[in-house]
Amino acid sequence: MKVTIKVKPSSKKGEFVQPAFDGSLLVHVKEPAIGGKANRAVIKLLAEHYDVTKSQIEIIRGLTSSIKVISIDDS
Repeated sequence: MKVTIKVKPSSKKGEFVQPAFDGSLLVHVKEPAIGGKANRAVIKLLAEHYDVTKSQIEIIRGLTSSIKVISIDDS
């Protein structure tokens, strides 16, 4: 499954999914977008939300962007 998300790093609280107006998901994480910290936090949040392991989640596109395409291996 592929999911498009928009990440808001350095938020006051790390919370998951709010549907955005363009069909993507909005994800707030506490960690800053420095050194991949926000990406790791996003992977952790998605793993908890979709009840999969972190290794089943991969950022396909947008490693350095706030808009990311995520692949989730839910098999």
